Formats: sequence, structure tokens, C-alpha cells
Amino acid sequence: MGEKKPLRAFVAATLLALPLLVVAGPGYAQSQAPALAPPPAVPTPNFWDQGQRFAEPDLSDRARIRFLTSVDFAPFNFLDQRGRLAGFHVDLARTICEELDVAARCQIEARPFAELGGALAQGEGEAVIAGLAIDADSRSRFDFTHPFFRYPARFVTLTGQPVERELQAGLAGVKVAVVSGSAHEAMLRAFFPRAEAVGLPTREAALDALRAERVRAVFGDGVGLSFWLSSEAAADCCAFSGGPLLSDHFLGEGLAIAVKPEDGDLRAAFDYAIGRIVASGRMSELLLRYFPVSAF
Repeated sequence: MGEKKPLRAFVAATLLALPLLVVAGPGYAQSQAPALAPPPAVPTPNFWDQGQRFAEPDLSDRARIRFLTSVDFAPFNFLDQRGRLAGFHVDLARTICEELDVAARCQIEARPFAELGGALAQGEGEAVIAGLAIDADSRSRFDFTHPFFRYPARFVTLTGQPVERELQAGLAGVKVAVVSGSAHEAMLRAFFPRAEAVGLPTREAALDALRAERVRAVFGDGVGLSFWLSSEAAADCCAFSGGPLLSDHFLGEGLAIAVKPEDGDLRAAFDYAIGRIVASGRMSELLLRYFPVSAF
């Protein structure tokens, strides 16, 4: 799996005042965060074990906590239409700082993605919240919080033509379009060996095949597909079918905050804060702001 999973679209949101100080790197503007609205009744994931208990942290000895991110990973971290740093990760960092009562000491700085790991290792920040891959190499260099988001794989079918019944039979003989050579193709073949996988060069080609009824379903990244389903290009042609599928092996371990190995106390503080944010419902509010069409 790559360092990040790219998304082709992002949610445009009206951004309001941000109590978290945002320090922009060269060429980056300051950001403000949106106020959170009451969440609508749509599915949101919970990847946090509520049975876990973390000790309340003491960060009184920390003069500042600098989050490092990038601007090329919408809707997680990006520049809005006014050139301000925005996104789910930005708001999550702000909410973590509020939960830990250290908002006045928190900063977030945007840098090119390729520079984030080196900047963290060199002490130019205390945490990276930008979609760093969690793998053997990164674990040897950094410590990670528990994942707070994971990428689901989803099936998309024509509206009114779901494949729930076929799923019960393992999609035997069902034509499913998928991007050739992708992790999702490997996952489809492993999870549904009786399906007739139709490899195509791009997601757009797969969706075109679906609309032309050359295949029954498309299998791919649920986050990207959720944005496509709500787009003008989709024109209400299609819908998710079946539920979300997760796989560490094929899709990675998800999104987490990286800190230096010697900063275990800070990682534990972030875990404590995220657990409380999930329990209070604020994580769902954040997810619904940036993912109004649930990928789950």
C-alpha cells in the first residue's frame, strides 16, 4: 500500500473560526475550522474499542505541540478555496488539543508530504497527521496511535439493482469491474474467487462499464466512490450495494497519528483524547462534516 490513499474529490465546507493556532509553511495560508453541526442519521464507523482505558495524561511540561501535515490529501488535509489549511485531520488535531486542554500550545504546519517523516525525526514537530502508511518501515521509525479511520472497500451497482442475494452466493459468475493491478483487484479475487473479475485501466472505465450494463457491479475504494456517488457525474445512477469490507492485508491499517518513538507519553495522550472524542460523538460529527455521503 502506498504512503497515502489519494482521493479525487473533497467536500467543500464553509469554514469558521479556529481556536487552534495554524502556522503555515512557505506558500501556505492560515486556516480556520468549521463549527460542527448536529450529525444526521447516516452510518458512521467506530474503529475504537470502548473497552480500552487510557490514563488521563499530564502534558503540563510541554511548551508546545506541533502537528505536521500536507495539503494534498483532501478531504483529510488540503487548502480550501481561500487558500486556508482545512480538512478532517486539521479539525481532529484541533479537537484533540481542546480535549487535552492544550489548545493554546498547539500548532499545525503544512509541508510537502515527502518531507513530513524527516521533519518529525529531526524534531521539527511533535506529530504527523497526514496519512502516513502504517507498515514495518514506518513502525521502525515512528510510534503510532491506534487507527482512528480505516478505508472500506465497497460494491457499487445501478440504482435498484443490488447484489445482496448474489453476495450470499459469493458472487458466483457475477461480472464485477475493478481497476487492474490495484489492491482492490487482489482483494476481490481473494474474497470472491467465484466472481468474474473484469479488470479495467481506471475507476472511470469501470464505472462506465457499469452504466453501460456490461458488468453488474464495481468494486473499489469506498471513500472515493462515496464522493463520486454524490457528484453530478453520477447523476443518481448508482448506489452502494452490500456492506463495507475491511482488510489490513489489502487496504492497510488505516489512519493514525505518528510521533517519535521516545514520545510514547504523547502518543498515549492522543489515544486518550481520541477515545473521549469517539465516546462523546464528536468523531462522528467530524466524519459527517467531511464525508456527508458515508462510505460505510
